[in-house]
Formats: sequence, C-alpha cells, structure tokens
Amino acid sequence: MGYGFTVEDVAFLRSAAGIAALAEIDHLALTSASHLADVAAARRTAGERAAMLVETVLLRRKAKSKVEEAANWLFTDDALQQATPWQVAKYRAGRFAGRAVHDVTCSIGTELKYLAQVASLTIGSDLDPVRLAMARHNTGAPVVRADALRPVTRDAAVLADPARRDSSGRRRWRPADFTPPLDELAATYGTRELAVKCAPGIDPQDVPWAGEIELVSLDGQVKEACLWAGSLATQGVSRRATVLRSTVDSWTITDADPSECPVTAPAEWLIDPDGAVVRAGLVRHYAARHSLAQLDPRIAYLTGDTPPPGIRAFRVLEHGRYNEKSLRRLLAGRGIGRVEILVRGLDVDPNALRPRLKLKGTDEATVVLTRVGSAPIALLCKAERVSAG
Repeated sequence: MGYGFTVEDVAFLRSAAGIAALAEIDHLALTSASHLADVAAARRTAGERAAMLVETVLLRRKAKSKVEEAANWLFTDDALQQATPWQVAKYRAGRFAGRAVHDVTCSIGTELKYLAQVASLTIGSDLDPVRLAMARHNTGAPVVRADALRPVTRDAAVLADPARRDSSGRRRWRPADFTPPLDELAATYGTRELAVKCAPGIDPQDVPWAGEIELVSLDGQVKEACLWAGSLATQGVSRRATVLRSTVDSWTITDADPSECPVTAPAEWLIDPDGAVVRAGLVRHYAARHSLAQLDPRIAYLTGDTPPPGIRAFRVLEHGRYNEKSLRRLLAGRGIGRVEILVRGLDVDPNALRPRLKLKGTDEATVVLTRVGSAPIALLCKAERVSAG
C-alpha cells in the first residue's frame, strides 16, 4: 500500500527544507541490492522523515514513464498507479479546449495539469485532502474538497474518473460498484457536458446516457474507455477508437467512417488491428480506410497487398487448414526454432501448443491460428515493422 502521507507531510515536502532533504535522498541508489543500506543512511540523516522522503524519491523515479516532468511532483503509491498516462491526459484535454472544466475526481492532478493549459477556466476537486494538497503543488490549479456527487460548480464541463478498485486493491467490474457509481454520476450531471474515464471493457448497454464511447490505446496497449455526453460527444459518432503513439503520428477512426470491405482469402500481408479498433467494433472501418479485406466477417484479422504504415504487420509465407501434425511438419521443414503463436477464434493455448511442436532450427516466424467459417486455418508469417513513410 505504500507510505501513508499526511497533509503535514505534503507541507514539509513543499518547503525549502523538504526540497533540500529530497535532493539529499535522491543521491542514494535505492536499488534492490542497496535498499537496506540506503534506508539506514536515510534514517541517519532524516530521522523519522526518512520513510516519507524515500517513498517520494522512489515514486518520482517510478513516475517517469507515466507522468511528464515528474521530477518535482508529489505522489501517493495508489494515486500513481491509478494516474492516466500523460499522453492520454494531454490528448483528452484537447477535447475540452476553450471550455470551463471541473475535474470532479482530480486526485493528484495528472488530468488537471493539461486541462489548465487549454481550458478557459479549470477547477479540481476530490475528497482526499492529501491528494488535493499534492494536486495544488503539482499543477498550481485551484482545488477544493468536495464530493463528486454534490456539485460545487455550475455550467462547467465535467471530467470524472471513478475509482475501480476496492479498499483491498481488487478490481471492480460492475459500473454500479465504482466510486462514484456511473449512473449516479450521469444523473448528477445529466444537463452538463460530461466525460467519464472508465475501463475499456465497459458494456455500452450499461451506459445508455453516453453519446460517444471512445477506446484509447497508447503504444499498442488499450488503456481506457472514455464516455462522452452532451455536446462533448461528437455529433453522428457513437463509437471511436483513438490510437496514440510515441514514435509515429496518432490517429482516430469512428463509426461514421466508411465500413465497406470485402472478405477474401489471405493476401500477401496479414494485419492485426490495434486493440482500440477491435474493442470499439471498428475493424471493418479500419479495413475500408486502408483498402484491406477480412478473412472472416466475425474475426478481427485483416489481409491485403499493402499494410498500413507505422505498424507491425505479418508477411504471409504459407497458409492452409490447421492441424497440429501438419503445422509441426511445416515448421520442421522450414527450420523454425522460435515461434510466436497468435490465436483468435480457436480454443488453442499457445503456451501448451509450443512444446508439442518440438521446434528445432535457427530461424524464427509467427504462426497465426484462426478460422474461416468453421474451418481452422494456420498462417505462417514473418513479422515486419512497416515504415511510417
């Protein structure tokens, strides 16, 4: 659970003495090998404040991959785990540009920071006084202590990120068990512009009030769904997939885009669409955008002669009906000793299958196991990174 910070701790960490003490502790390696010795050294120099200082330094180091410019931020362990990656927070803030915005579950301020850069007016609120003190330090934005279900602003657009874990850290799956519950949030702000961050597995039937459901991925990993209501929802769009990338251009696709695509046999390339596209139910729209085809109308794999730029695609070497014996023979004949196994639409466990293939050789490949209609098929491929152009 990490160190239990107090408001007094936050005040000290923000002071000149606290900043100097943190700089001193930051000189320690604090690795697994040196941890005990380093903690002992911290206790000699900082006394009873050692645990607080060590925790803050460790959390800042841990936050570098998640929080932009985290060197001077304050965190709790739970708040950092729950924080939105900065790339996602920055992207989402753009949809609030020019509006007055109230982040009603602001926590330590990871969303508030970017909202303050683009909104006409920004305020944050939370029930946790420690997180509020940290948010005030981290962002400089105005924050107040308030219950998300008891509005303290009028007219402002609202952003909410309900807690999806209980006090023991176990994940909650039912929207009614979130804190605050989704339906209560929607009822409280029913006449306001509203955006609610939630888990990517949200069932649209559980949130009929959401005008637009946006699935967001970052560098290939689906991070969240965001529910947009009121005029924040894009007119004519009910589903959106947004794909954020650190190294290539980000992009978005919606159910308002064309969706006509053929169903064909495997072509030169096999494409596995980004998880946000799959979860948003926009595989056909993605195929239409890039002149691709489906292997089967119910399976998310796509195929074509030219893969989209900037993705990892699979050059098809051979394909045919799948059975374990023929696949083993095919891999042996090509000298494949290392294999990536991807499965969709079949009840096959790659980890159980791999040792039964008795791989020998120096080459490597990707095997895609799927189905066309009721027929199981195997595709032997070479994975390649396609240039972004």
